[in-house]
Amino acid sequence: MSIKVVDTTLRDGEQKAGIALGINEKVQIAKILDDMGIFQIEAGIAAMGGDEKESIRKIVKLGLKSKISSWNRMNIEDINESMDCSVDIIHISVPVSDIQIEDKLKKNKSWILENVEKCVQYAVSKGYEVTVGLEDASRADINFLIEVCRLIYSIGVKRVRYADTVGILYPRRVFHQINKIREAVPIEIEVHAHNDFGMAIINSIGALKAGAKYVDCTITGIGERAGNCDFLEFAKTIYELLGEKVYLNEFSDLKNKENVIKGIIG
Repeated sequence: MSIKVVDTTLRDGEQKAGIALGINEKVQIAKILDDMGIFQIEAGIAAMGGDEKESIRKIVKLGLKSKISSWNRMNIEDINESMDCSVDIIHISVPVSDIQIEDKLKKNKSWILENVEKCVQYAVSKGYEVTVGLEDASRADINFLIEVCRLIYSIGVKRVRYADTVGILYPRRVFHQINKIREAVPIEIEVHAHNDFGMAIINSIGALKAGAKYVDCTITGIGERAGNCDFLEFAKTIYELLGEKVYLNEFSDLKNKENVIKGIIG
């Protein structure tokens, strides 16, 4: 499959109001996602500790075909917690918009560049595959996005996640943005779309048209606010439009597996 799905049901999906999954539930869901043919499962945030960290450990120990990743803030302490779980991929989230950098972090762009370099070098030096999330990329200066991508690519990062954190994208803009990044840096692109205006699927397709190869999804599109890109709806749409399958077995089997997960989530 040339299009690879990164499922974040166990991380971003669980941020939907009213959802709280236990260790056994997360392990069950991870097994089903693996059976669906998901390329990568974002299993959670190891730095939260407790049951969250234990569930990631247990998922890793299953030996699934899907790659297992853990989400991290841009600091060494978080990264160490993920390494302690022996995940396949260390994902480092990096705020890139002015409003995130200045108002949330009270920092500047130089601080971002210095710290992302330090964190990526640390994780790469430990032998881990690293992906970097461009948090709030859809509100960021494209020139700064390119600067971050050039930096992390030069120290071993092969894939970056373009995140529409607040759900404001439309297809033409995401196509333009990702196309500009790919023209400047030979880095693989993963798109993370939110569904605030009901456009998560079409924005994900816009990203694919610009050369992205990875799409973030959740089961039934659950997630914070209006949710994320719905895996089944995306899978069906991409097959009908492009003839590309992003799942194993028959679509009816996929639907049955989704219903099992919906029953687990409640």
